[in-house]
Amino acid sequence: MDGTREDLGPDLAITGSTGWLGGLVAGDLAARGVAQRLLVRDASRAPELRGAVVRECTYGDREAAEQALAGVRTLFMVSAAEQEDRLREHRTFVDAAAAAGVAHVVYISFFGAAPAATFTLARDHWATEEHLKASGMAWTFLRDNLYLEFMDQMVGPDGVIRGPAGDGRAAVVSHDDIARAAVAVLRDPVVHVGRTYDLTGPESLSFAEMATVIREVTGRDVSFHDETVEEAYASRAAYGAPDWQVDAWVSTYTAVRAGELDGVSDDVERLTGRRPTSLREHLESQQRPD
Repeated sequence: MDGTREDLGPDLAITGSTGWLGGLVAGDLAARGVAQRLLVRDASRAPELRGAVVRECTYGDREAAEQALAGVRTLFMVSAAEQEDRLREHRTFVDAAAAAGVAHVVYISFFGAAPAATFTLARDHWATEEHLKASGMAWTFLRDNLYLEFMDQMVGPDGVIRGPAGDGRAAVVSHDDIARAAVAVLRDPVVHVGRTYDLTGPESLSFAEMATVIREVTGRDVSFHDETVEEAYASRAAYGAPDWQVDAWVSTYTAVRAGELDGVSDDVERLTGRRPTSLREHLESQQRPD
């Protein structure tokens, strides 16, 4: 690989900085004066941050990724956008990182990632974790529960949350808490080598309980309808999405019903020193005037 240490740029690389989670991480690091390299698909969309340099690459283009990663020691890897070949892209990018000499990858995974997970995309996260473990690089996995910011968005125009979740519970967690946890790891990555952290909110809630919280805080008439699996597939058919996408949508709820997103962890608080935000607290903050 050509170029001096100065030519290559900072040895901490951040992916996903044009998105919600990666943007929070990059912004926090910049505010702390941490130099970083932002890996983006389109440089024109990269945030302008103090101490940051921008390199273009995609997960699926191994040559470009290797060039962008040259000289990087620690890589923060946000999972790629949901698509049918996401796992292939993840593996290509991991291979590029290993070939470029990256020492440590901090990967955003999913709570309960496993080869037989009910949530179909959690299987892809597990396979990515396994590929990272076999790569020879050090690793840290941040396994996020469902994002609590999306709960309000699951409410349909008629005020009903629909899905085959039964009485299952999820320990929903905020983007802000995940980002703070990620920054804590990235500021001292050696301490976290080989660790897997379950990032959750402070409580596990059923969808019926989430609907109650949304109703109480916002004043909207919100309720939960426990669909059958057949109803869930039928109600989502109108979107014309590919089968893998519909399977992912429906299995989000069936994973909750199976208890695979239940269980509160103290990892967010241990990493950040702060109690994670609850769904109620998040919604109340949205109700306050600026």
